[in-house]
Amino acid sequence: MDEPMAGLGGEGSADLTLLLDALRTEAPILLVEHDMDAVFALADRISVLVAGRVIASGRVDEVRADRQVRRAYLGDL
Repeated sequence: MDEPMAGLGGEGSADLTLLLDALRTEAPILLVEHDMDAVFALADRISVLVAGRVIASGRVDEVRADRQVRRAYLGDL
């Protein structure tokens, strides 16, 4: 799925995340998404790209802690 959360707003994104969470037990899902809350809620493994280059890949906790990912998508917390 390519950017399914785009334009949905907070409530729509939360609803779609719940739906996809239920569906992922039935079939694998490849998700391309900028909504990092949804990505972290749904993903088993994540690859993060910036300008077409993979900057991090791994489990949610690994990617969430990666300095380059934090800078690019989460703010340098």
